[in-house]
Amino acid sequence: MTAPSTVQAALVAGTKRLAEAGIDGGARDARLLMAHVLGFAPSRLTLVMPDAISEADEAAFAVAINRRVNREPVSHILGHREFYGRSFKVSSDVLDPRPETEILIAEALARPFNSVLDLGTGSGAILLTLLAEQILAKGLGTDLSEPALKVARENADALGLTGRARFQQANWWDGIDGEFELIVSNPPYIALSEMPSLAPELAHEPRMALTDEADGLTAYRAIARGARTHLAPRGRLIAEIGPTQGAAVSELFLAQGLKGVRVIADLDGRDRVVRAQAPNPHPRNRGK
Repeated sequence: MTAPSTVQAALVAGTKRLAEAGIDGGARDARLLMAHVLGFAPSRLTLVMPDAISEADEAAFAVAINRRVNREPVSHILGHREFYGRSFKVSSDVLDPRPETEILIAEALARPFNSVLDLGTGSGAILLTLLAEQILAKGLGTDLSEPALKVARENADALGLTGRARFQQANWWDGIDGEFELIVSNPPYIALSEMPSLAPELAHEPRMALTDEADGLTAYRAIARGARTHLAPRGRLIAEIGPTQGAAVSELFLAQGLKGVRVIADLDGRDRVVRAQAPNPHPRNRGK
């Protein structure tokens, strides 16, 4: 009679498969997938390594490993992604929240605000993080994708923020009313010419959230055109950018009369965020 396989033996086999597939960090990925299948926190996995693994769990782990071999992101297999200390549901309908976007969050939280608009909200990770950190604020998240908005609403519900977060289907400024003290966006900024060189995992994320199918600046042109209409006096606009886009996006914002334009680098020293501010008083209030 064959002895049942152990958690450790299954984990070693899974790690080997990922390594053979050329996946960087395969050992880490395998541990996360095994912990997910067993229903343990990854930190507790060591405690059950010698234990027998059921046939059902071993089969589920094999399926998860196969999905990773096919370059599906670990977050999609798990169904969630950690961002700024919170867990967000993710799927193929939304862009994964990434650590670099925390630079935008930190800049946004540098000054209090009561109202925030997130253009192209996706999973809602940016908007909901800001509302969770700024407990008196209310916000609106917009996206062209209704499936993405469904994920965002589920994340708002899970975080207990449905009373302060609204979501609306919109193409940038279409149908947006009112002014906001803070406007944020992580728009599609990858140029069409750059798409073939991207990691294969990105093929599992919505293409419309990655590229504008042009030069990577289309969204910033649209955002710049409408920003002053929807920014409160001295309201701030903060947008994530690609590492080569700081100067071009800054020029777009300056051309619309925004002030205090500044490019902010990430922890690796690459341009990551452009911030700007509406003048005070608002143009339509001048002379009153």
